Amino acid sequence: MSRLRLIPGKAIVMIQNVGSTDKWLRIAAGVVILGLGAFGPIGWWGLIGIVPLATGLMGSCPAYSLIGVNTCQRGV
Repeated sequence: MSRLRLIPGKAIVMIQNVGSTDKWLRIAAGVVILGLGAFGPIGWWGLIGIVPLATGLMGSCPAYSLIGVNTCQRGV
């Protein structure tokens, strides 16, 4: 089952598949990794923190869509 809905004449719609706890953990992890990159030992590798930060802010994870995972609450 695809997590992307194609609507004729419209843009691709990303289905939200990141729940609230998962979202806050991703945002926190992204900020920590970016901070370690800016002020700590990992240097440029800290830019990888953009990925969890962006997926947390958007509420949608493309990797989750590929493997069929959804951490959102059901029936809400």
